[in-house]
Amino acid sequence: MANNSQVHILVIRLSAMGDVAMTVPVILGICKKYPSVKITVLTKPFMAPIFSDIPNISVFNADVKGKHKGILGLWKLYKELANLQIHMVADLHHVLRSSILKQFFKLKTIPFIQIDKGRDEKKNLINPKRAKLEPLKSTFKRYSEVFEKLGYIISVDEMVVMPKKPFPKDFVHLKHNKEQLLVGIAPFAAFKGKMYPLNLMKEVVNELNNTNKYKIVLFGGGQKEVQILNTWDNQFNNVFNAAGKLSFSSELSLISNLELMLAMDSGNAHLAAMFGVSTVTLWGVTHPYAGFSPFGQSKDNALLADRVEYPLIPTSIYGNKLPAGYENVMSTIQPTQVVQKIIDIINNNV
Repeated sequence: MANNSQVHILVIRLSAMGDVAMTVPVILGICKKYPSVKITVLTKPFMAPIFSDIPNISVFNADVKGKHKGILGLWKLYKELANLQIHMVADLHHVLRSSILKQFFKLKTIPFIQIDKGRDEKKNLINPKRAKLEPLKSTFKRYSEVFEKLGYIISVDEMVVMPKKPFPKDFVHLKHNKEQLLVGIAPFAAFKGKMYPLNLMKEVVNELNNTNKYKIVLFGGGQKEVQILNTWDNQFNNVFNAAGKLSFSSELSLISNLELMLAMDSGNAHLAAMFGVSTVTLWGVTHPYAGFSPFGQSKDNALLADRVEYPLIPTSIYGNKLPAGYENVMSTIQPTQVVQKIIDIINNNV
C-alpha cells in the first residue's frame, strides 16, 4: 500500500506514559522513511506534548472517561475519527476498547492491524516452572510488525530519536557545562517490586553530589514524592528537584537536555531514551527480556537484581506481582555499582 500519494495512518496508543514514549522512535522512523505518510496519534490528552512540533504528526485526544466512555462513546469517537479521512489504522494498544473501534472501522473496510503483544510468550516468561529464560521480541519490533502488515517496513536501525528541545526558561540556571554535566534521577516506580529502595537511591545521590561533577535533577509525580525530593534538594548542594515545578512539556524539554537519566523500569526511562539520552535502568522483579528496555540503550546499561538469590525473576511483566520473600530484590543492586555505571557511561560520552 506504500505509494507516493499521502496516506493517513491512525496510530492507537492510549495507555501509560512509558508505552506511549516507546512509540516515538518507530513513528518518527516511519515519517522519515515514508514522507508521504501523515500520522494521527490517538492517545490521552496528557500525552500530547510528546508529539508536539513534529511534522506530519498530530494528536487526537481520546476522552475515555468522558464523552468517549463506553460503547456509545467509542461510536462517537469513531465518527469523529472517520471525519479525518483515515486510510488505515495501526493499533499499538490492542485492548477491548481498541477492538471495539476495529469493528466500527470495518464498516468502511479500512485496514486495521493490531499488535501481537505476545501474551502467551510473556506468560511463559514469568512462569516459575519455565525451562529457560530467553529474551522475547522488543516492543519496538512488535510495533514495527504492525506497520509492516500495513505495507510500511521499518527496521530498528531506521527508527529515529527526537531532537533536543530548547532548555526550559524556569530551569535555565541548570544548563550544564563541561564542569558540571546534567544527570537526571527518577527515584520512583509504580510498584514496589521494581522500585529501588529510597535509602539506597539517596546513597547514589549523595555519592554523585559529592563528586561536584554533576548537577542532579530529580523527577517524580505525586505530592508525597515531591515532598521527599524537596528534602533531598535542600540537603545536597548539587541536587535540584524538578518534580511539581514544570509542565509536562517543559519537563520533556529538560529531559532532552540531560547527559544521562537514571530510572527504574519506568516511564521516565523511556522519555529520556526517546531523545537519545543515555539511560541507566534498575530492574527488580521485572526483566529486560520481556521486551521493554528503553530504545537504543546498551544491554549493559540495565542493572539487574540477583537472580541467583531470587531465581523466580521475572515474577511479572509489569512489576505488580511480588512473591513472598522477594520484597528486597532491588537491594541486591549496590549503590556503588549504580554510581560507577553512571560515571563510566558519562566518561565514554564526553
